[in-house]
Amino acid sequence: MTLPLWLADGLARLLQKAPGSSRLPAEVAFTEIPAITEEIAVPTRHGELRAVAYTPPGGAAGRGVYVNFHGGGFVMRHPEQDDPLCRFLAHQAQVTVLNVDYIPAPQSRFPGPVEQAYDVAAWAASPERPWSGARIAVGGQSAGGSLAAGVARLALEHGSPSIALQVLMYPALDLTIPSSQKWSSGQEKFLVRMGPVFNAAYCPDIKLREDRLASPAGASDTAALGGIAPALVVSAEKDILREEAVRYTQRLREANALVDHVDLRGVGHAFNMLGAQREVVLPVYEQITASVREHLRD
Repeated sequence: MTLPLWLADGLARLLQKAPGSSRLPAEVAFTEIPAITEEIAVPTRHGELRAVAYTPPGGAAGRGVYVNFHGGGFVMRHPEQDDPLCRFLAHQAQVTVLNVDYIPAPQSRFPGPVEQAYDVAAWAASPERPWSGARIAVGGQSAGGSLAAGVARLALEHGSPSIALQVLMYPALDLTIPSSQKWSSGQEKFLVRMGPVFNAAYCPDIKLREDRLASPAGASDTAALGGIAPALVVSAEKDILREEAVRYTQRLREANALVDHVDLRGVGHAFNMLGAQREVVLPVYEQITASVREHLRD
């Protein structure tokens, strides 16, 4: 299904007004973990962005930084939905976490959000920051995973910043295939319905969806990925985005850039926000934490 741009943009703006996912069950909100937060402003080529910095116990000095990009189909603006993961990483991995409120579509279309994300990472890697910018990881969930993958790709192409780890949770990695064609029996359908809105608002030019920053798992991107940041990929059995995550995982493996691929059974897209129990979410957060600690250590 192809939506007229005016309709996709209108629906995207309505979605931006919808409440976020901040009211999670306590067992997966990790509210028992203390969070030291501060709102900061980050300059980018697309204007100043708001971000929330989560400082680890003992302070930021001498410790690494994890730059987080939230999901929402490239159109929604709810960074608070990532608060549980951000507070978990800051406290357990002992790093500063920047939860970035990037400008989504249709206000900023592709490649705008990817450029914003890269600019934030470059800013965070600067030696003037209170944390150790020489030790930086990027990560995100869904659309945020796509942005993190784009940042890692741009860092590879530009030679900086030196990213130690990319964490891609149920990422959107192939916009060339319509959402309806991604579905298979047993998988959820909400992204089948919402995908046309997201894709049209974010990247209305169908040809542009073949770009390596939009579809690194697409058939058009065949460039070698040697030297790209090591990646931890998380996918979910019932998610229509699973197959593109699997394809990209294989590319990363061939480039010797795969840390691990966590392929969860019995859960779907955004499982950690949409009903999965603590016994499912906690091991994933612990594995991400272990990878962040390992790759951002001295």
